[in-house]
Amino acid sequence: MLFLVAALLLLGVVLGTVAHAPFGFTAVAAVVIAVWLGIFAIRERHGRRSRTTTH
Repeated sequence: MLFLVAALLLLGVVLGTVAHAPFGFTAVAAVVIAVWLGIFAIRERHGRRSRTTTH
């Protein structure tokens, strides 16, 4: 429960910051985060496949 409260508090701070940032900055930050998450997902999927085939 404490984790949920901390996560909601952090989300509120981040959304409050984004609300005051220019739209261009927010859009660039969103694209950077999306690309980073996509690369992370691809690496995780590729890593799990190669680990399961070698064992």
